[in-house]
Parts: sequence; C-alpha cells; structure tokens
Amino acid sequence: MAKKLKCTMKSFGIYEAFDRDSAELPRFLKRSVKVPARMGVEFGYILHITGGKGKKLGFVIDHPPFVDAKTGEIAPPFVGEVFINSNDYRFFLGDTIWLPVEDKTGPWKLITTCDGKTLAAKTLTVVPEAEFDDDHEGHY
Repeated sequence: MAKKLKCTMKSFGIYEAFDRDSAELPRFLKRSVKVPARMGVEFGYILHITGGKGKKLGFVIDHPPFVDAKTGEIAPPFVGEVFINSNDYRFFLGDTIWLPVEDKTGPWKLITTCDGKTLAAKTLTVVPEAEFDDDHEGHY
C-alpha cells in the first residue's frame, strides 16, 4: 500500500541566510508575516513532507513587480521543481532581500504543490524598514 503524502508547515517568517548549496535548511529566527526590507534578510517557510519519496514538488514565488537587472523587464514569478528524495523530507521555500530593497516591498506569495494540488501557501509582506517594528515583532 502506498504511503499517503502528508505536509505540515513547520515554520514561516525570518531565517538565517540560506546556503542553497548545502543540505542544511536555514535556522529559523522569527515567526512573522511581515519582513523588513533590509539587505540580506531571508524569509519563507519550511515544510515537513512525509510519504512523498519520488514525487515532484512544484513551487512559485509570486513577488511584487520589480525590474530584472539582466533583462530590463518586470521579473516574472520565480518557479521551479524539486524531487522529494526521502519519506521524511524537509523543504525550505523562500528568498532574500537584495538591492535595491525599495522595489521588493509588498506581498510575496509562496506556493508549494504536488500532483496538481496545493500543499502549502503563505503570503509574507516585505515592508519598508521604518514600518517594521522590531520591538513589537521581536528582535532577530
């Protein structure tokens, strides 16, 4: 009998910098739906997926409109796929703030799918640093 795929969002918000070449996921720092528009801030979510070995995850990061430095055009949403390589799989979907930070403000909708079904979706809003209240949101 095939295992049933199960997905749980373990955390969302702000993380330490993510090394995309490492098997290690970024360390969770702070739960928040608001993210300061500060160079280098990493944000997103971590999913725990069981029973999905061999399946393919799809992901989309639909971000505010900003100009792609390479093309000079408005950048399309970021999309991609990864294979689930174990029945006890953890997945980080997120991004980091880069210069210029001003055009990164607004809602970032993160979506993860499998077999045509949405497993997880979360909208995190990048706000100007002056609007991010570290005391209220907590320090990280």
